[in-house]
Amino acid sequence: MLRTTALAAVVALLAAGCASETVQRGYLPGYSDGEVTNHTERMTNLWVGSWIAALVVGVITWGLMLWCVAAYRKRRDDHQLPVQTRYHMPLEIMYTAVPIMMVLVLFYYTDRDMSAVQDTSAEPDVNIQVIGKQWSWDFNYLDDDVYDTGQQLLDVGGTTAEDAVDGAPGTSQQLPTLYLPVGETVEFTVDSRDVIHSFWIPAFLYKQDMIPGRTNTFQVTPTREGTYAGKCAELCGEFHSGMLFNVKVVDRAEYDAHIEELRAAGQTGELGMDLNRQQRDYERYSGTEEAEH
Repeated sequence: MLRTTALAAVVALLAAGCASETVQRGYLPGYSDGEVTNHTERMTNLWVGSWIAALVVGVITWGLMLWCVAAYRKRRDDHQLPVQTRYHMPLEIMYTAVPIMMVLVLFYYTDRDMSAVQDTSAEPDVNIQVIGKQWSWDFNYLDDDVYDTGQQLLDVGGTTAEDAVDGAPGTSQQLPTLYLPVGETVEFTVDSRDVIHSFWIPAFLYKQDMIPGRTNTFQVTPTREGTYAGKCAELCGEFHSGMLFNVKVVDRAEYDAHIEELRAAGQTGELGMDLNRQQRDYERYSGTEEAEH
């Protein structure tokens, strides 16, 4: 039984080495031509490492269980009771110490990586405020004093592959698009205008809750140009499924061009927290926007 267990472990390791890149990433989103942000490799390693540790513990546990079943099974010609042991102090100490060590090791690596991911001490190159609303998004490009605004996608099931932006799954031409410059540190300030939302870009392997009355911040550096899907990860009402957005990571020239497009369209200033969740049309005056139901 021990030889069989060891063989199974070796086969599992070999299979993992020969597995596809998707399997090696623990089925997390990713690309063969580079990491999406400066944090995705760290989070992928933490995820995969945790699963490998869990698999090792599982194999050892299953092996010991099967060994006990085989080695200590009742023989046909054995009619005596086994030795009745009330306790075994070394084993009980091991049963307590080993799980504690496992939890401490997992806690150490989780705390190390999450502290790095949530660190906001760096000087950002770009500052963007994201406002969640039922059921879409507003983006304030704070450094450039322009904004973009979106409306909910009413017919989520009606989108087709032709609607996708640059062919990226989960994106649509009907959705607001958040532009980010590649290779530059972006500090996000996230707020909610009505109920709890969650700002989530799956390819970034990170999401941040948006709680009314509370402002959260995080920093990230996009490192791969491309188009990605974004969504709300917190059930926020009837049209939660349509609370989607696109993300385009582009070079600085294209980013600046988009900013100028917003400015040319008259979308200057910032959208505030006092706008109505059912905003449809805007009246411009004094460089600010107010929503009317």
